[in-house]
Amino acid sequence: MPCAAQGKRAPNRVQIKMTQTHASAMPYFAPGTYIGLFGGSFDPPHAGHRLVSLSVMRTLGLDYVCWLVSPQNPLKNHTPNDMTERLAACQRMASHPRLMVSDVETRIGTQYAIDTVRQLKARHPEVHFTWLMGSDNFVNLQQWKQWQQFMQEVPVVIYPRSGSTLKVTNSQAGQVFARQRVATSQATDFKHVEAPAWIMLDGVRSDLSSSALRQRGANKQD
Repeated sequence: MPCAAQGKRAPNRVQIKMTQTHASAMPYFAPGTYIGLFGGSFDPPHAGHRLVSLSVMRTLGLDYVCWLVSPQNPLKNHTPNDMTERLAACQRMASHPRLMVSDVETRIGTQYAIDTVRQLKARHPEVHFTWLMGSDNFVNLQQWKQWQQFMQEVPVVIYPRSGSTLKVTNSQAGQVFARQRVATSQATDFKHVEAPAWIMLDGVRSDLSSSALRQRGANKQD
């Protein structure tokens, strides 16, 4: 899995093999490793991405969170900036030994989350993956490709976003998978559960958004 890690490896959990892929390292995930997958275009990456990643990683006890920098969000008309530029920006923003950046979707030719997850599970059958998403994405999950099958493939961790947190329970996905919801109080054990399962976390949130930052930058140029 071509993720680029910053700094030292987590002791006794992950072995790092050095390479020249975009940054400095190609990690090999040891069997039993717990990895959070954070998908998005990251155009641009911002402090909110980092804040949420670190919070979820610590709350769940994950070994790493890997940012999956998408070549194109299939639900958005916006054409993202050059991949190389976004990867470099993500590396600068992540700046943490357990936050990684990957262009794996470009490399394996996937665009949809379900295809990416299936490929990663097939390549790393003994690694425990968890998918991170904001509450705003979860309330619209029915727009995703094969969204119900996606929920069957990987446990989902939801972090709160303003304007959508209260809609999670009554969303289509929230209703269809109501019985698979795990109580927030069980967050420290969530990394051990099997899909389908999802949990809504409390605590840290960020109102930053890449689209708002892009608009702000465009306004400055006008």
